[in-house]
Amino acid sequence: MQKITPFLWFDDKAEEAANFYVSIFKNSKIGDIARYDEAGAKAAGRPKGSVMVIEFQLEGQEFVGLNGGPHFKFTEAVSFVVNCETQQEVDAFWEKLSEGGEEGQCGWLKDKYGLSWQIVPTVLIKMLKDKDPQKAKRVMEAMLQMKKLDIQTLKQAYEGQ
Repeated sequence: MQKITPFLWFDDKAEEAANFYVSIFKNSKIGDIARYDEAGAKAAGRPKGSVMVIEFQLEGQEFVGLNGGPHFKFTEAVSFVVNCETQQEVDAFWEKLSEGGEEGQCGWLKDKYGLSWQIVPTVLIKMLKDKDPQKAKRVMEAMLQMKKLDIQTLKQAYEGQ
């Protein structure tokens, strides 16, 4: 068991969301599911036997989803970064995770459950940390013009093209 596990509060779609995420990421799986018993269902206003919590792993990272009701919503204050080595990875994660959700600026998106993700090519961080401030500035300016990040365009900005 990992020391710290993200615990995600859903209204009533934790199982659906977990299955959606597991379908997108390799090396992922659904774990244990706890269902509401009579007392818990009454207290939470949920049907008896419905999913209360679902454990799942994405690329080895453990998560827990809770069907806790409409009291809390996701915000951009918390997001998950998906580090991508290739444009093909960026494109695939962007397409799948943004389906039914909202595309944002600079590689950010909200999925159909309202959870925020950042789809980031690993080369971007290297370019932004470059010791040449002009290179880093050009990359930042290029990134600020994008929704889905494009590695080739970022590299061109880095090289001053």
